[in-house]
Amino acid sequence: MKINMGSTSSGGFMEIIVLVIIILTATTTATMEAAQAKARCQSQCGNLSVPYPFGTEDGCFMDTQFFIKCDESVEPPKALLQNSTIDVLHIDLDAGEFTSGLYNISSTKNKLTAIGCDTYAFITGSIGQDYATGCLSLCDEISDVINGSCSGIGCCQASIPRGVRDYEISLASYYNHARVLSFNPCSHAFVVEEGEYEFSASHLNNSGEGWKLPMILDWTIGDQSCSEAKKDPETYACKENTICREPENGNGYLCKCGDGFQGNPYLSNGCQDIDECETLRPCSSTCHNTFGGFYCSCPKGYEGDGRPDGSGCSPIVNHHNWKLHITQTAIG
Repeated sequence: MKINMGSTSSGGFMEIIVLVIIILTATTTATMEAAQAKARCQSQCGNLSVPYPFGTEDGCFMDTQFFIKCDESVEPPKALLQNSTIDVLHIDLDAGEFTSGLYNISSTKNKLTAIGCDTYAFITGSIGQDYATGCLSLCDEISDVINGSCSGIGCCQASIPRGVRDYEISLASYYNHARVLSFNPCSHAFVVEEGEYEFSASHLNNSGEGWKLPMILDWTIGDQSCSEAKKDPETYACKENTICREPENGNGYLCKCGDGFQGNPYLSNGCQDIDECETLRPCSSTCHNTFGGFYCSCPKGYEGDGRPDGSGCSPIVNHHNWKLHITQTAIG
């Protein structure tokens, strides 16, 4: 799940801002259409597709942690994370980015980012796991900084640990920005989706007000492993023709359609057979679609696997035994 977050700013020494994110874990195949809502439920909120287990009203989501509030007082309507003011920009079923009761902050797709020339930033938390990390950014002149670079001169970044469900950002300054006040009166720090923020020297003298920065949240079903969840068919979330998998970040499990199927793995009959013969056209000769797969064949009189990336189809060669008749003529 991709959401919009603002930035944390500090103009004084050790000003601390606490941002607690309530987070989930799941995953989507980009080439497959999996954004299906529950029957008779709203499937769209503004520009956001809302697939089950998420939903916008009672009876349409798996449980309250999957509730998406659709604010229709604005145009286009805005999707919000539960009853918060956090915008939801994208839900990925197959990638599991948005753990039970709480959401995990993606450790592989987000970065702590800090802006300033007299700045050190810390990010800490205790839900999911205790952790602390941070980065340092210094510079003497605005000419020292390089646009697009967050290597510690005007801008720095740090990775987010795995299994994190909350965070607190602390910003501090060695000299209270006195030495760089003319071009950098304050610092900023935020968690942002990797690759979605590009540093500019102009940001050093920017209040950051109104910034909206995307962040990826992971989500999962419950806190059980696949083997534990399968013991209770009544609550097991993966439906027909699906595969259960466990996420890298946090507890719980995710469902995806099995090979040869596409759709929403959380809905009954949500994973439908793919006609590979039509969608992939994998055969050089005759293609036969099967339930969950396909096979190729060659016409009569030909042999091979019928695939362009294999042996294809070649005429069958009949090897006959040829006899050589010799006529002997005697002279004399």
